[in-house]
Amino acid sequence: MTPQPNPQVGAAVKAADRKHVFHSWSAQELIDPLAVAGAEGSYFWDYDGNRYLDFTSGLVYTNIGYQHPKVVAAIQEQAAKMTTFAPAFAVESRSEAARLIAERTPGDLDKIFFTNGGADAVEHALRMARLHTGRPKVLSAYRSYHGGTQQAINVTGDPRRWANDTGTAGVVRFWAPFLYRSRFYAQTEEQECARALEHLESTIQFEGPSTIAAIILETVPGTAGIMLPPAGYLAGVRELCDRYGIVFVLDEVMAGFGRTGQWFAADLYDVTPDLLTFAKGVNSGYVPLGGVALSGAIAETFAKRPYPGGLTYSGHPLACAAAVATINVMEEEGIVTQAARTGAEIIEPALRDLAERHPSVGEVRGVGMFWALELVRDRETREPLVPYNAAGEANAPMAAFAAAAKANGLWPFLNMNRTHVVPPLNITEAEAKEGLAALDVALAAADAHVA
Repeated sequence: MTPQPNPQVGAAVKAADRKHVFHSWSAQELIDPLAVAGAEGSYFWDYDGNRYLDFTSGLVYTNIGYQHPKVVAAIQEQAAKMTTFAPAFAVESRSEAARLIAERTPGDLDKIFFTNGGADAVEHALRMARLHTGRPKVLSAYRSYHGGTQQAINVTGDPRRWANDTGTAGVVRFWAPFLYRSRFYAQTEEQECARALEHLESTIQFEGPSTIAAIILETVPGTAGIMLPPAGYLAGVRELCDRYGIVFVLDEVMAGFGRTGQWFAADLYDVTPDLLTFAKGVNSGYVPLGGVALSGAIAETFAKRPYPGGLTYSGHPLACAAAVATINVMEEEGIVTQAARTGAEIIEPALRDLAERHPSVGEVRGVGMFWALELVRDRETREPLVPYNAAGEANAPMAAFAAAAKANGLWPFLNMNRTHVVPPLNITEAEAKEGLAALDVALAAADAHVA
């Protein structure tokens, strides 16, 4: 679709937003939201006719791009048939969505509890773990993000937790492996893995295994930096959980549904958790939906004992119809395979080439359509381009990088000192190369701040 400029409408949209909309994670008077007129495929555009290639997939959820006609049609068809119905009933779109998801989850994760998104999926997964074990504590990693609700933000490791952390949530944090910024003085992936597992077991022992209900990890951490766990790490965590009777929860809200080139990132590591949370890519974000996939053992806990939790819109028919259509589209169009191929053949080689030519790129890491560039001031010392949790003037180098990207028609994903390359899974080769070329230009702005 060719954007048609309409600045007058754009100004009205912007004015109403600034007067009435309260934005998340923001100081309200310090933001300037772009007024978006439309979106299609891998692009969106504003009311001035400026078009942007979206290397963020929204918030890493438009896995099949914007406005896929088959999913839009499925939502329209479901709306004409049954817009909504209470969760206590069996509804066709809900049942079919659960079946399709269960067919793709690893191991025996065959029961699906639907939520409205990823944060409440984490809330319910941890509640299930505590009820299943009768234990109070949850272990989570520092470099992590699990959502914005009360429990989900408390198990989050990044600075967004700080203002919300009551200190009474029964959460204990540990260091997960990340060789580039190792907390274990490791020199190899093998050392990082072994030392991270030793650290985790020590944490379990000193906290008291009988007090720990769950360990929650993002299979591949997303917002925190797309750090692929070293070979053997997740299997090692699985073994520790089995040894100490702890529920293993994998958060696949961002990494799931094809983002890593597999239906679930757990498939990359041949590991099955006890609970798996999902959202985002399950229906490309077209209608809010998330959920928890339960193992047989945890489902059995609630076979004759009521589960004390639920949501008014659990398994909403419109959201589930969108999920059914999205999963079917991904199968029919081979989108998961495409994500793996595009990542390996186009994205990765191009990013590694950029790293060779731009001194601000300290590391390239990722898989499938899930990549991060670690931007630094000094490759030798690995000093980040901006300080941890930088804001204002301290964040100016990243702001300059973002402005350069947008000026070249690329909407980038930024977090701390990183930019993530996370476009729709079905982005074309030409579109990917267009975005990578714009990224090349934008990195020159980051290079200007290299020591």
